Amino acid sequence: MSHKFKVRQLVRLKQPGFSDGQTSSASVYEVVRLMPADQTGEVSYRIKSGAIERAVRESEIRGT
Repeated sequence: MSHKFKVRQLVRLKQPGFSDGQTSSASVYEVVRLMPADQTGEVSYRIKSGAIERAVRESEIRGT
């Protein structure tokens, strides 16, 4: 599976989780790194918003 998003592209979380209480659900993240596919074949990304950086699967984010 190839990556849908590119480094420096802005994305949003589809459904913010419980741990995202310090950020609003409308927070915009920047893709900072493309990561390889996991055992299911889905690719991942490192995304960052301010001081918060996290790893997400492609299915968890959408373009802005």
